[in-house]
Amino acid sequence: MEANVKASLPQTKRTAENTQKRLDLGEHAELIAAIVSGIIILAAWIFKNEVSYSFWITLNLAAFAIGGYAKAKEGITETIEHKELNVELLMFLAAIGSAAIGYWTEGALLIFIFSLSGALETYTMNKSNKEISSLMELQPEQALRINDGIEKIVPVAELKVGDIIFVRASERIPADGVITRGLSNVDESAIRGETSIDESAITGESVPASKGIDQEVFAGTVALDGSLTVKITKSANETLFQKIIQMVQSAQEEKSPSQLFIERFEGAYVKTVLAVVILMMFLPYFLLDWSFTHSVYRAMILLVVASPCALVASIMPATLSAVSNSAKRGILFKGGVHLENLSQVKAIAFDKTGTLTNGKPVVTDVHITEGFNKEEIISIVGAIEKESTHPLAKAITAYALNNEDGTIPEVHNMNTISGNGVQATVDGVQWKVGKANFIGSIESLMYKDGMAKKLAEQGKTVVFAKRNEQIVALFALKDTIRKDTVKAIKTLKAHGIKTFMLTGDNEVTARAIAEETGIDSYIAECLPNDKVNHVKELRKQYNNVAMIGDGINDAPALATANLGIAMGEGTDVALETADVVLMRDELSKLPNAIQLSARMNRIVKQNIFFSLTVITALIASNFFQAIDLPLGVIGHEGSTILVILNGLRLLK
Repeated sequence: MEANVKASLPQTKRTAENTQKRLDLGEHAELIAAIVSGIIILAAWIFKNEVSYSFWITLNLAAFAIGGYAKAKEGITETIEHKELNVELLMFLAAIGSAAIGYWTEGALLIFIFSLSGALETYTMNKSNKEISSLMELQPEQALRINDGIEKIVPVAELKVGDIIFVRASERIPADGVITRGLSNVDESAIRGETSIDESAITGESVPASKGIDQEVFAGTVALDGSLTVKITKSANETLFQKIIQMVQSAQEEKSPSQLFIERFEGAYVKTVLAVVILMMFLPYFLLDWSFTHSVYRAMILLVVASPCALVASIMPATLSAVSNSAKRGILFKGGVHLENLSQVKAIAFDKTGTLTNGKPVVTDVHITEGFNKEEIISIVGAIEKESTHPLAKAITAYALNNEDGTIPEVHNMNTISGNGVQATVDGVQWKVGKANFIGSIESLMYKDGMAKKLAEQGKTVVFAKRNEQIVALFALKDTIRKDTVKAIKTLKAHGIKTFMLTGDNEVTARAIAEETGIDSYIAECLPNDKVNHVKELRKQYNNVAMIGDGINDAPALATANLGIAMGEGTDVALETADVVLMRDELSKLPNAIQLSARMNRIVKQNIFFSLTVITALIASNFFQAIDLPLGVIGHEGSTILVILNGLRLLK
């Protein structure tokens, strides 16, 4: 079986691929149509006196058709399917009504503004569906099943509980199970030791986990330095990895309270306006002795001034201005609703690795046995670790390169002992570099008066170096916090926001990081479903909760939170699932974004109040025959321009 094969259950993957093809073909069409419609409207306005009236009408009809097709189709289709009128239908009736009494430009502009807002919304929503495709790349399609000593490559979907599969070093594990046998890279003989498993796809932790016989392994994780025989414990559609996918999908399908309110309001608003327009067409004719032409004229004015054009403009320009402003500052919002919600957040849950920390272990402490040359020991250990691909080995190698004395010793007989460390020969001397159990538990515990225990209590990982039968060095490594983490946490707390850390790391490391960063509270040893449950509990307690993470394991929690925030260097899945992306990984930008959100909400409220006041005044004036259609259009469009200009203040 080929190493690093791509992942997914065949049926699920085919569905995702088909969906992706549809998105690639259609996600830009609506936006392009809206922009083309706007260009045609502009051309018709500029050249109105230069072209024939019939050609000018044709241009406006083209703008109607191109810009309005998608929303008109949506409005009609939903009306038929749900037996419920909607705002899309009202907007186009208002546009047609404007054209019917000679105001073509006003009707076309109405369609353009509404179709543009809908196109941008559609484009953003389509983008959020792509993370499922990214997830599919991380679970193998095939597995090497062993049955009565016979090896056979089979689809992952055919695996059953109790099946035995073989996973080579560097391959992804295709299904959840327990290790029944490990093979070292030394002599391919059965061992009772441990092997390293890269579980970053599940836990988000940068340091591989050591796994031994009868310990559980998960689909989508990688066997780093040894081959494994695994007994399947869960069917392919019940693995932890599949649950991550299902949780992301489920959370994304949930509608926010504001969205539900809009949907309830929509039908009632449209019915009310249409009912009043119909009454306006006939009642004055019968009750007030108006002419039928005058009654229809007043009804068309009502349809124009009652259209929510100013209300649409109250939100969208302000939102786009704020989104543009935040993008310049390195914060990407995938929709205005997320920027609106940010200032309402009362608690924020942080992932640890790659979010509060840099996501890569570095050497923080080095202790050398007295009588040995420090530079020489560091150089030898660095040369040995250079031959390993383990993240801790890479960190020690990087440290050695910055501290070596210029000479690089030659390494011979390099062997990796799965899950324990490495051994090699340098200048005829036997060296071992690795964990305490590999070096010698008692010796390691006693080294430097128990220095290893003290360092471990600080959340650091300890690596020993042994020369022949003597420990000569101790290296402590830690995933260091980002330079702006403490400042960001302090600022958020000053704004009254509670801070929490959800991490897959152990209790000791979690406590050390929480104390160092100033986090209010922390929860250690969290699997993805644990993070989801804790986020749900936080939502019950604080109502509005944000989750910040960077890994695949964070995706379900990001989708479950009221607001998901991803680090810019995070995984594709986290970036696509999140509502907000910190492009430069700067947590210190988050408080500024919260202030911008609060400012945007104030301006939007101002705009909504103003536009509703103008609409109410125009409707009342129309009933009392105090305005005609041109004045109604001027009042309607004038209020739209004013709220747009007010929203543009957010660009600064």
